[in-house]
Amino acid sequence: MLEQLKQVDTRRLYQQIADQIRAFIQKGTYPPGTRLPPERDLAQQLGVSRPSVREALIALEIDGSVEVRMGAGVYVCAPSARTSQATAAMGESPSELMQARALLEGSVAMQVCALATPETLAPLRQALEDMRSAIAQQRPPLAHDRQFHLAIAALTGNAVLVRLVGELFDERHSPISAQLREHSESSQTWAEALHEHEAILQALERRDVLEAQTAMRAHLKASQQRWVENSRREWA
Repeated sequence: MLEQLKQVDTRRLYQQIADQIRAFIQKGTYPPGTRLPPERDLAQQLGVSRPSVREALIALEIDGSVEVRMGAGVYVCAPSARTSQATAAMGESPSELMQARALLEGSVAMQVCALATPETLAPLRQALEDMRSAIAQQRPPLAHDRQFHLAIAALTGNAVLVRLVGELFDERHSPISAQLREHSESSQTWAEALHEHEAILQALERRDVLEAQTAMRAHLKASQQRWVENSRREWA
């Protein structure tokens, strides 16, 4: 049975979990070619959340320790295909990243309500139209997604907030976030994101402070859940 994970260092939690799982692989608890226990079981045995276990498995997939087989589970790779070193930092925890974005961008949305006019909101409408067009053409609308969020931050007139929103958004390009998105993004998830963006814009048009904050936080929470839920279904 896996031991309870003791958080005694300052590394990201997914790194600690990945190293714990790797240690059991190296001890022969899970030989090459075998399937790891279900995510729920690993989370219970290690005393951590399922999203944290999922992030750890993604980190192990990136370094070649395991192979994620869609619809079949997670399997241990042969020793020649994996490393014995400690897990390197591969970016911020996707779950924690989205939580941070929800707190920051929810507050930003509240602030810009007082500045919302048909003219100031024009860049947001354009971003949504570009996003809708890209989805219809089955192209990733990531650039337009970024444009939408930065356009909202720009309305504050605060360069620091614009920079922070941009930096947090761009964390989605980190190895661990990019790999997780590869398992979860689809035309359907982008369509859902577009609908959520429209709700944010409508709240800003009404200059409704609480509605704008709620819509932004709901969008980012839904984005986090899509990363988590879609990848979990595909691994099952």
